[in-house]
Amino acid sequence: MNTAVMFSSETDLWATPQSFYDELNAEFHFTLDPCSNGDNAKCERFFTREDDGLAQNWSGNVVFMNPPYGRGIGEWMRKAYAESRNGATVVCLVPARTDTRWFHEYVYGKAEIRFVRGRLKFGEATNSAPFPSMIVVYRASSSAMNTSQSSCVVA
Repeated sequence: MNTAVMFSSETDLWATPQSFYDELNAEFHFTLDPCSNGDNAKCERFFTREDDGLAQNWSGNVVFMNPPYGRGIGEWMRKAYAESRNGATVVCLVPARTDTRWFHEYVYGKAEIRFVRGRLKFGEATNSAPFPSMIVVYRASSSAMNTSQSSCVVA
């Protein structure tokens, strides 16, 4: 993998570190990856860009979502929140951008937030990401929103 491209604005895709995913999967038991390119699918059931995960129904699934980190991330977070209201549990790996509109509209006060200690090494990268990450957890049909905040450690 060309890490120079990965750490530039030429891509909005950040491949989830497998060991990090495995820890989350042990807790949540994921059934759907709506943000796959086909080669990097984390679940047996997945959607690619061609399938348009934003247009698909996620209800009844336990979803692992590592969305494209570009300008469209707000739409993915809106979708994750909406699908949780329709019966999906959605766990999102996203940059910790607490100053953004999407964070305030779809995360803060609406989801469990787990800040990742340290910086993740995405994909085959030898260097850590140039930004902090967080896990956002939307529980299925949670009318009484769980708004706890915690942190997790990256080895």
